[in-house]
Amino acid sequence: MRTVNAGGVTIAYRTEGDPGSPPVVLLHGGGSRGSVTWEAFLPALAGVGLRAVAMDLRGHGGSARTGDYPLTGYRDDVLAAMDALGLEKAAFVGHSLGGYTAALVAQAQPDRVTRLVLEDPPAPSSTARSQTLPAWRLALPGLMMLAQRGDFDHRALKEAIRRLREPDQAWWDRVPRIAAPTLIIGGGPRSHISAERLGTLARTLPDGRLITIPAGHRIHSTRPAEFERAVIPFLTAPR
Repeated sequence: MRTVNAGGVTIAYRTEGDPGSPPVVLLHGGGSRGSVTWEAFLPALAGVGLRAVAMDLRGHGGSARTGDYPLTGYRDDVLAAMDALGLEKAAFVGHSLGGYTAALVAQAQPDRVTRLVLEDPPAPSSTARSQTLPAWRLALPGLMMLAQRGDFDHRALKEAIRRLREPDQAWWDRVPRIAAPTLIIGGGPRSHISAERLGTLARTLPDGRLITIPAGHRIHSTRPAEFERAVIPFLTAPR
């Protein structure tokens, strides 16, 4: 793992592929780290002529533990890390919290995102707590089991879950700013993520489409071959 100073926050990352190849920034979900989530996917991307850059979000893996964990902080770290690494533009693949973060990046600086893959992202409610929100509570015990590994700050995961459960109309208002072609991959009925909300997200995006791989929340690890068959052609297709 390497590290980079991203606006005063140390961000760890792993890269694979030719440095001159088109970059793909990979962002993991809460409670994980880049080298774990994307271990099998990194060489797959390098094998098709892409440069994979898997970052650890703040509070996770080799990245810095910080005083607080606003969701926009993840976005700002990623953008600052891109600046430090000389990545003017990149495609993004994000799982769960990483998908939410990738969407924030694409909302804030759409010209820097060439393509966007959101794997089972937790799109927030727009105006009120929905009846599906208790699913976050059901998911919490399983997520907190990850804490036994000790490679992330427990506060980061707890704070992310709390903030993602809050209605956020402003997030939805910014979705049309996302200019990149976007592929959303839902995990189907085994996932705690609202399929209805993912459908709304796909329809709200200027260039979005939704597919479902009924594998639950961690599609990249439970159905890796299907995940690759969906994502790699999307990333490598001419625009």
